[in-house]
Amino acid sequence: MTVSPVGRDIDRVDGRSKVTGTARYSADYPASNLAHAYLVTSTIGRGSIRTMDTTAAQNAPGVVGVYSPANPLGLRLVPGIGEQYAPLEDTQIRFRGQIIAMVVAESSRQARDAAGLISPTYDEQPPRTSLADEPRVPAAGPPGHPPSALVLAPGVASIEAALAASDVVVEASFHQPMQHAVAMEPHAVLAEWNSDHTQLTLYSGAQLPHTAALGAAIRLGVPPTAVRLITPYVGGAFGSRVIPWYDAPLAAAAARQLNRPVRLVLAREQVFTVVGHRSAVNQTIKLGASRGGVLNAVSHVSDASMPFVGYRQMQPAVDTSAVLYKTPNLHFDQRHVMLDVPPTCAMRAPNEAPGAFALETAMDELAVATGIDPVELRQRNYATVVPGTGLRWSSKHLDDCYRVGVRRFGWSARRAEPRSRVDGQWLVGMGMATAIYPGNRIPDPVQVRVRLRDDDTAVVSSATADTGTGGLTMLAITGAHGLGVPLRRVKSELGDTNLPPGAPAVGSMATASTVPAVEAAVNAAVAELIKVAVTDPRSPWQGANSEDLTYENGHLRGRGISMSFGRLLTTVGRPSVEATAAAQPGPEATQYEFHSFGAHFCEVRVNRYTGEPRVTRFTTVVDVGRVVNAQAVRSQIVGGVIFGIGHALLEDNPLELDTGRLAASNMADYMVPVNADIPAIDVHWLDRPDSVLNSLGARGAGELGTVGSAAAVGNAIYNATGTRIRSLPITLDKLL
Repeated sequence: MTVSPVGRDIDRVDGRSKVTGTARYSADYPASNLAHAYLVTSTIGRGSIRTMDTTAAQNAPGVVGVYSPANPLGLRLVPGIGEQYAPLEDTQIRFRGQIIAMVVAESSRQARDAAGLISPTYDEQPPRTSLADEPRVPAAGPPGHPPSALVLAPGVASIEAALAASDVVVEASFHQPMQHAVAMEPHAVLAEWNSDHTQLTLYSGAQLPHTAALGAAIRLGVPPTAVRLITPYVGGAFGSRVIPWYDAPLAAAAARQLNRPVRLVLAREQVFTVVGHRSAVNQTIKLGASRGGVLNAVSHVSDASMPFVGYRQMQPAVDTSAVLYKTPNLHFDQRHVMLDVPPTCAMRAPNEAPGAFALETAMDELAVATGIDPVELRQRNYATVVPGTGLRWSSKHLDDCYRVGVRRFGWSARRAEPRSRVDGQWLVGMGMATAIYPGNRIPDPVQVRVRLRDDDTAVVSSATADTGTGGLTMLAITGAHGLGVPLRRVKSELGDTNLPPGAPAVGSMATASTVPAVEAAVNAAVAELIKVAVTDPRSPWQGANSEDLTYENGHLRGRGISMSFGRLLTTVGRPSVEATAAAQPGPEATQYEFHSFGAHFCEVRVNRYTGEPRVTRFTTVVDVGRVVNAQAVRSQIVGGVIFGIGHALLEDNPLELDTGRLAASNMADYMVPVNADIPAIDVHWLDRPDSVLNSLGARGAGELGTVGSAAAVGNAIYNATGTRIRSLPITLDKLL
């Protein structure tokens, strides 16, 4: 019997391609007669272009095209998706770093050098940049995510009354600056049309391949069927490749006009403004509790930056404070502050990571105020149904995450009194926090194709994306599991809009959404195989009833005959059989709440003389349903925790209020963790299948590790030093 690969440590099926350099990313694809593009971006934060002299650029060596508001490319808006303006179509400047021109030349160096010759002048206006001072508007988020809510116990007049009636009240305000995904692969595109300009092929990184192709088609004014997007390898995304930005349409429009392929690779500095970022956010948490630490009231108010050019609306309370802890009185109000800044976008755990930093820090402050151990405090407020709704979770084992984490980390060695553990010049502290992240499937149908071949191998195909998270391997594992064949005999395909529309690699939903579609496609392919077996005159089962045949572990059996699917196909002279099937959620989607959970435990050392903080130990225990690939889940949780450590200690891109300039828009100044910043991270999962979500019981894990890990670091720093830092990042100057 074939042993299923599900739940085992499986090397990535594309690992050899990546480490040997044969994997092609967006900027690696060749094309004949290729031209290269380079962008020019604005150097003011608000206003308009008065003049733009492009003469020197047009006459520079190798230049074949210069595009600007005086020579636009005719791009269109996609209503409701992405930035609500089209670059080069007017002279208005909406933020510093906006695309204002593009040069195309024979080489990338010639394009870059010519771009430097373009000299715009501006009519400048003061940019609106202050998160604290500009007017607030109610948040406008997706359906099911209300911007504000108020749930009160019977007889309670207001949330203020509930807080006033509490024995202990904690009120704290938090700030988190703008943050950037900083994926390893800069955004890049190769655009190539066929000879009569009726078909466009784009090689460009995308988390939603079909959505990216559709967005490009609308912006270019061509039918959706005219655009094919190829994106098998993506060098990181974290939300920055959820929507199509303007790099692909600009390159495609220039390629159409020049009648030759065009490649555009964003400079690293340009990625910080041409591509979206996580909003800056101010949050205020108020917790009211009994002296025994039982919550009576939770209030969470947030103000998040929202660019006038649009896209991502941050709502940090609805996915954290609104669902995590049991409370009879709940209030949240999420507002936006409209600013002249680059577009915002989803960034790994877009609402949950900022929301959890505020909530979980406030919970730690409540633990200090009541004298209750932080783990015990959370257990006393454990929610068995979703607060305010009464909905049950499809599966929840957060209490076991606490219990296992306490044991694995050695939490019992923690001392409640700050500054009570000293090792030479280092103050040693421990902190913890809870993680929660939605564990949904996408509501739309997800399609998968399974092809059985005459050499006893199978191909599993779906146009999802692999942003480095292991989607290609997930398809192979679940295909091998469903077919009952060894993993080495299954090939997987993704990242191409010519394949069946797959799950988006976003919101930690790809695995949970794809698994049922793989199962349905396997069953459909086996049904096609049996149909061939009973109808083809060359088959030994010709004329039999389909019910007489069974499929198991790659073999058909019946009437005393057993034959592998490859041998049957060879016998009947067919190279393959295939079937495509779709799957989508049923009524359970509205009958349950779906979340993944986790508990973080962190140890830090803070130098008592310099204030330098160092993370020295980290343990995370998660409840993510059944694990498909143990190696990938471990890596994803570790990566998420590293994200959280970066949020806590390093990441900041200061916004110059008078100019609208993001001052750290490069890899030298925008700090992200490196090996020296990160200790060994102990990851453990409970492996409790969520049978309500899908038949395999698997949920996504990519973003959960980011939620709450920054708070665990901050709480450990408080335990070490007695200093509470509520404004990220926690840098040594704030601790001195």
